[in-house]
Amino acid sequence: MSTTPALDPAHTALLVLDCQPAVLAALPGDGAREALLDRVEEAVAAVRAAGGTVAHVRVGFTEDDWAAVPDANTSFGPVARYRALHHEDPATAVHERLAPRDGDIVVRKTRFGGLSTTDLDRRLRERGITTLVVAGVSTGGAVLSTVVDAADRDYRLHVLSDGVADPDAEVHDLLLRRVLPSRAGILDTAELRALLRAA
Repeated sequence: MSTTPALDPAHTALLVLDCQPAVLAALPGDGAREALLDRVEEAVAAVRAAGGTVAHVRVGFTEDDWAAVPDANTSFGPVARYRALHHEDPATAVHERLAPRDGDIVVRKTRFGGLSTTDLDRRLRERGITTLVVAGVSTGGAVLSTVVDAADRDYRLHVLSDGVADPDAEVHDLLLRRVLPSRAGILDTAELRALLRAA
Protein backbone atom coordinates (compact mmCIF):
# COMPACT_ATOMS: atom_id res chain seq x y z
CA MET A 1 0.00 0.00 0.00
CA SER A 2 1.36 3.42 -0.96
CA THR A 3 2.35 5.79 1.82
CA THR A 4 2.31 8.73 -0.60
CA PRO A 5 -0.40 11.26 0.34
CA ALA A 6 -3.36 11.53 -2.02
CA LEU A 7 -3.21 14.16 -4.75
CA ASP A 8 -5.84 16.89 -4.55
CA PRO A 9 -6.72 17.51 -8.22
CA ALA A 10 -7.65 21.13 -7.51
CA HIS A 11 -4.05 21.83 -6.54
CA THR A 12 -2.26 19.40 -8.87
CA ALA A 13 -0.84 19.91 -12.36
CA LEU A 14 0.66 17.38 -14.74
CA LEU A 15 3.57 18.97 -16.60
CA VAL A 16 4.08 17.40 -20.04
CA LEU A 17 7.57 18.41 -21.14
CA ASP A 18 8.85 18.50 -24.73
CA CYS A 19 6.51 15.84 -26.11
CA GLN A 20 7.08 17.17 -29.62
CA PRO A 21 7.99 15.16 -32.73
CA ALA A 22 11.36 16.93 -33.04
CA VAL A 23 12.34 16.00 -29.48
CA LEU A 24 10.75 12.55 -29.37
CA ALA A 25 12.80 11.67 -32.46
CA ALA A 26 15.90 11.51 -30.24
CA LEU A 27 14.52 8.48 -28.41
CA PRO A 28 15.71 5.14 -29.76
CA GLY A 29 13.10 3.10 -31.62
CA ASP A 30 9.53 3.78 -32.68
CA GLY A 31 8.30 1.32 -30.08
CA ALA A 32 9.83 3.25 -27.19
CA ARG A 33 8.32 6.51 -28.43
CA GLU A 34 4.87 4.98 -28.85
CA ALA A 35 5.02 3.33 -25.43
CA LEU A 36 5.98 6.63 -23.81
CA LEU A 37 3.14 8.43 -25.60
CA ASP A 38 0.72 5.71 -24.45
CA ARG A 39 1.62 6.26 -20.81
CA VAL A 40 1.66 10.06 -20.98
CA GLU A 41 -1.67 10.00 -22.79
CA GLU A 42 -3.02 7.81 -19.99
CA ALA A 43 -1.71 10.21 -17.34
CA VAL A 44 -3.20 13.21 -19.13
CA ALA A 45 -6.58 11.48 -19.29
CA ALA A 46 -6.44 10.58 -15.58
CA VAL A 47 -5.59 14.13 -14.50
CA ARG A 48 -8.27 15.63 -16.73
CA ALA A 49 -10.89 13.15 -15.50
CA ALA A 50 -10.07 14.04 -11.89
CA GLY A 51 -10.36 17.77 -12.59
CA GLY A 52 -6.65 18.55 -12.36
CA THR A 53 -4.61 20.84 -14.59
CA VAL A 54 -2.56 19.73 -17.59
CA ALA A 55 0.31 22.00 -18.63
CA HIS A 56 2.15 21.47 -21.90
CA VAL A 57 5.68 22.84 -22.19
CA ARG A 58 7.31 22.87 -25.61
CA VAL A 59 10.64 24.13 -26.85
CA GLY A 60 10.72 26.45 -29.86
CA PHE A 61 12.65 29.49 -31.05
CA THR A 62 11.88 32.74 -32.84
CA GLU A 63 14.55 34.67 -34.77
CA ASP A 64 15.04 36.86 -31.71
CA ASP A 65 15.40 33.82 -29.47
CA TRP A 66 18.14 32.40 -31.68
CA ALA A 67 19.94 35.75 -31.70
CA ALA A 68 19.88 35.89 -27.90
CA VAL A 69 21.66 32.54 -27.42
CA PRO A 70 25.39 33.09 -26.74
CA ASP A 71 27.93 30.89 -28.50
CA ALA A 72 29.16 29.82 -25.05
CA ASN A 73 25.90 27.94 -24.45
CA THR A 74 27.02 24.43 -25.36
CA SER A 75 23.48 23.04 -25.46
CA PHE A 76 21.58 25.75 -27.30
CA GLY A 77 24.38 27.50 -29.21
CA PRO A 78 24.23 24.85 -31.96
CA VAL A 79 20.43 25.14 -32.06
CA ALA A 80 20.78 28.86 -32.73
CA ARG A 81 23.59 28.47 -35.27
CA TYR A 82 21.65 25.94 -37.32
CA ARG A 83 18.31 27.71 -36.84
CA ALA A 84 16.79 24.54 -35.44
CA LEU A 85 13.48 24.10 -33.61
CA HIS A 86 11.66 27.07 -35.14
CA HIS A 87 8.54 27.73 -33.08
CA GLU A 88 6.24 27.48 -36.12
CA ASP A 89 7.71 24.22 -37.41
CA PRO A 90 5.07 21.45 -37.06
CA ALA A 91 7.80 19.25 -35.54
CA THR A 92 7.90 21.58 -32.51
CA ALA A 93 4.14 21.41 -31.87
CA VAL A 94 2.80 19.30 -29.01
CA HIS A 95 2.41 15.75 -30.36
CA GLU A 96 -1.05 15.26 -31.84
CA ARG A 97 -1.84 12.42 -29.44
CA LEU A 98 -1.44 14.84 -26.53
CA ALA A 99 -3.04 17.87 -28.22
CA PRO A 100 -3.91 20.61 -25.72
CA ARG A 101 -7.56 21.18 -24.89
CA ASP A 102 -9.44 24.19 -23.58
CA GLY A 103 -8.40 24.77 -20.00
CA ASP A 104 -4.89 23.37 -20.47
CA ILE A 105 -1.86 25.60 -19.99
CA VAL A 106 0.52 25.81 -22.95
CA VAL A 107 3.90 27.57 -22.79
CA ARG A 108 6.91 27.80 -25.08
CA LYS A 109 10.43 27.73 -23.65
CA THR A 110 13.92 28.39 -24.97
CA ARG A 111 16.02 26.47 -22.42
CA PHE A 112 15.79 23.08 -20.71
CA GLY A 113 13.69 23.99 -17.68
CA GLY A 114 9.95 24.44 -18.00
CA LEU A 115 9.86 27.39 -15.59
CA SER A 116 12.95 29.48 -16.32
CA THR A 117 12.03 31.12 -19.64
CA THR A 118 8.23 30.98 -19.38
CA ASP A 119 5.38 32.39 -17.30
CA LEU A 120 4.42 28.88 -16.20
CA ASP A 121 5.15 29.48 -12.50
CA ARG A 122 2.83 32.50 -12.42
CA ARG A 123 0.07 30.69 -14.30
CA LEU A 124 0.26 27.67 -12.00
CA ARG A 125 0.13 29.81 -8.87
CA GLU A 126 -2.84 31.76 -10.22
CA ARG A 127 -4.70 28.43 -10.30
CA GLY A 128 -3.62 27.52 -6.78
CA ILE A 129 -1.34 24.71 -7.97
CA THR A 130 1.02 23.46 -5.26
CA THR A 131 1.81 19.96 -6.56
CA LEU A 132 3.47 19.07 -9.85
CA VAL A 133 3.67 15.68 -11.55
CA VAL A 134 6.42 15.81 -14.17
CA ALA A 135 6.38 13.75 -17.38
CA GLY A 136 8.06 13.96 -20.77
CA VAL A 137 11.42 14.12 -22.47
CA SER A 138 14.20 14.02 -21.56
CA THR A 139 15.01 12.77 -18.08
CA GLY A 140 18.49 14.31 -18.16
CA GLY A 141 17.37 17.59 -19.75
CA ALA A 142 13.92 19.12 -19.35
CA VAL A 143 12.80 16.78 -16.54
CA LEU A 144 15.89 17.24 -14.37
CA SER A 145 16.07 21.01 -14.92
CA THR A 146 12.37 21.49 -14.22
CA VAL A 147 12.40 19.37 -11.07
CA VAL A 148 15.44 21.16 -9.61
CA ASP A 149 13.94 24.58 -10.33
CA ALA A 150 10.46 23.64 -9.09
CA ALA A 151 11.90 22.22 -5.87
CA ASP A 152 13.60 25.55 -5.22
CA ARG A 153 10.21 27.21 -5.75
CA ASP A 154 8.71 24.97 -3.04
CA TYR A 155 6.34 22.87 -5.12
CA ARG A 156 5.45 19.39 -3.92
CA LEU A 157 6.89 17.22 -6.68
CA HIS A 158 6.46 13.82 -8.28
CA VAL A 159 8.15 12.36 -11.34
CA LEU A 160 6.14 9.94 -13.47
CA SER A 161 8.66 7.09 -13.68
CA ASP A 162 7.07 5.38 -16.68
CA GLY A 163 6.16 8.70 -18.31
CA VAL A 164 9.69 10.08 -18.73
CA ALA A 165 12.41 8.95 -21.11
CA ASP A 166 15.91 9.82 -22.21
CA PRO A 167 18.03 8.89 -25.25
CA ASP A 168 20.60 7.51 -22.80
CA ALA A 169 19.09 4.63 -20.81
CA GLU A 170 21.94 4.65 -18.28
CA VAL A 171 21.46 8.35 -17.50
CA HIS A 172 17.70 7.82 -17.25
CA ASP A 173 18.08 4.98 -14.74
CA LEU A 174 20.67 6.80 -12.64
CA LEU A 175 18.53 9.91 -12.38
CA LEU A 176 15.38 8.00 -11.43
CA ARG A 177 17.17 5.88 -8.84
CA ARG A 178 19.76 8.22 -7.34
CA VAL A 179 19.17 11.88 -8.17
CA LEU A 180 15.51 12.79 -8.61
CA PRO A 181 14.24 11.05 -5.43
CA SER A 182 16.06 13.68 -3.33
CA ARG A 183 13.66 16.31 -4.67
CA ALA A 184 10.56 14.44 -5.84
CA GLY A 185 8.45 11.40 -5.19
CA ILE A 186 8.70 8.73 -7.88
CA LEU A 187 5.42 7.17 -9.03
CA ASP A 188 4.06 5.44 -12.11
CA THR A 189 0.82 5.99 -14.02
CA ALA A 190 -1.10 3.37 -12.04
CA GLU A 191 -0.09 5.03 -8.77
CA LEU A 192 -1.00 8.43 -10.20
CA ARG A 193 -4.54 7.24 -10.94
CA ALA A 194 -4.87 5.72 -7.47
CA LEU A 195 -3.62 8.85 -5.70
CA LEU A 196 -6.00 11.07 -7.67
CA ARG A 197 -8.93 8.81 -6.78
CA ALA A 198 -7.91 8.77 -3.11
CA ALA A 199 -8.23 12.52 -2.72
